[in-house]
Amino acid sequence: MDANPTLDQLQVFLAVADAGSFSAAARQLNRAQSVVSYTIGNLEGQLGVSLFARNGTRQSLLTDAGRAMLSDARRIVSDLQVMRAKAHSMVQGLEPELSVAISVMVPMGATLSILRDFQQRFPTVSLRIEVGELGRIMELVTNGRASIGIGGALLEQEDSLTVDKIGHNFLLPAAAADHPLAKLGRTLTLADVREETQIVVSDASNLTAGRDFNVLSYKTWRVSDMATKHQLIRGGLGWGGLPASVLREDLRKGRIVHLDVPAYEQGSYTLYAIRKTATPPGPAAAWLIEAFRDKLSNCPAPDSNMSFSPQLIMEKVAASL
Repeated sequence: MDANPTLDQLQVFLAVADAGSFSAAARQLNRAQSVVSYTIGNLEGQLGVSLFARNGTRQSLLTDAGRAMLSDARRIVSDLQVMRAKAHSMVQGLEPELSVAISVMVPMGATLSILRDFQQRFPTVSLRIEVGELGRIMELVTNGRASIGIGGALLEQEDSLTVDKIGHNFLLPAAAADHPLAKLGRTLTLADVREETQIVVSDASNLTAGRDFNVLSYKTWRVSDMATKHQLIRGGLGWGGLPASVLREDLRKGRIVHLDVPAYEQGSYTLYAIRKTATPPGPAAAWLIEAFRDKLSNCPAPDSNMSFSPQLIMEKVAASL
């Protein structure tokens, strides 16, 4: 019959190995030394190897086999402890796993800061993250692939969803510093941008299929994600709208410039927390939503009297990072 060590046997094995002797381990475990010796003897019998060298000294030295088994024992005990923690968390109502859809419009600095805190607070919760554009966030929540969505374009209100405004980012038209539009050095008319290539993200969501947002040019290059769009614009291959949080470093270093295009609907881009109404968030999801709200509310929507100058926008975006 295959050996089947118990958790107790492995824990005693680790205690003896760490303490250096059977007697020291017995004191730590509050057990008689004879019980510790008996437990190790049974474990050695099951495994068919000697774990400690009995040489008559007070110290218990690991054999070669014992050293080989030590890391396995630590891993098994650690895995069982994680399993116990997950079971305890589920009894307490904590989610064992959480799936989150995050919009590319959410500043990455804010996301990283929040996820670091999440990892510390909820070490037993597995996290699955999907990143999307426009209506993709709402679609992922609607079809159940994400428990909560952060960001997204609210195209229509659905009764099955609970949607809360939690903050803002800003969308700015931009081009590389050496792009023809940037070299004009003035407010751009619709005629100015019509003949220039505009880089546009094609949303994978069925919610926005066939719909264009802020597309002004006759010639477009369509890409699947915001990161590719950013690189193409920075490479001088076209112009287009980019999140202020993405542009921040490029604007500072002069690689990309903000374009003054009145026809382009620039400015505040509302970010939402989206979830199914029928499935209220558990402790981890609720904490995550509030953490994003706290972070993103530092970048408030401008009021009607506020200028959309790039400098002011960058200051507000920096506050959310």
